[in-house]
Amino acid sequence: MKFYFTTLVTTLYFLNFVTSHAEERKIYLEKNKYIILNGNFVQGGIIFGKSIPDTSIKFINRSIYQDKQNRFIIGFGRDFPKIALVEIQYKKTFITKNINIKKQKYKVQRIEGLPKKMVTPPESVYKRIIRENKDIAKVRSLNTKIDYIFQDFIWPIKGIISGVFGSQRILNGKPRRPHYGIDIAAKEGSKIVAPTDSIVRMAEKDLYFTGGTIMLDHGHGVTSVYSHLSKILVLKNEKIKKGVVIGLVGSTGRSTGPHLDWRINWFDQRLDPSLFVQSIK
Repeated sequence: MKFYFTTLVTTLYFLNFVTSHAEERKIYLEKNKYIILNGNFVQGGIIFGKSIPDTSIKFINRSIYQDKQNRFIIGFGRDFPKIALVEIQYKKTFITKNINIKKQKYKVQRIEGLPKKMVTPPESVYKRIIRENKDIAKVRSLNTKIDYIFQDFIWPIKGIISGVFGSQRILNGKPRRPHYGIDIAAKEGSKIVAPTDSIVRMAEKDLYFTGGTIMLDHGHGVTSVYSHLSKILVLKNEKIKKGVVIGLVGSTGRSTGPHLDWRINWFDQRLDPSLFVQSIK
């Protein structure tokens, strides 16, 4: 059984690291009737869809929830293949559509001379890690019928980008799990805000890997994670507004310095947070 150290702050990046621009595509159902897809067709990207009545959609063997305005979300994880298959039923007609997904180029971060315990946790904490991972997975499985995801996202904090989405980490010569979020270095105690209206689904002070951790639910299967917090200022199941302070920057859990690790998921698909704050919906 292997577990991986999640956060190492060693390299600084500038904010202009988005690798793809938002674009619009259409899937025609019949003449003058179509589904609109708007977003980043790239690994780590998210698509904001607009359908029409009498249409159902499946993606990755999942029935996609559409709200009263026929809006929906689909996402492509870090290593998503180059073709995404969308299955559509419009009235009595079945349509399949292949969507081309651009491949990302990820940075490689090599770190040598780390203590062994910083790379592989001792067996004595395995049960704890498994239990905490199950709790996190439960939140990621939520498919809440709320529409906060369609709000414009704001950055949860301003600071130096010290880790980018997707970077492959090699610790003491051994490849480890890629980084699935953005690390934002900031002073201890700096305020972290909610990027949209949200519902708090997790507010834990001490998870093994991520320390003080908050998970927010934005609806349609999209959740976000805020890790290594020194203080949590919201409660589980609390409804909060965009811009409200949810916690303070810290260096709890497996961390080498004060920073925020910000991650976004569409169910089990790991998404690039930078594409949320700079994409067009």
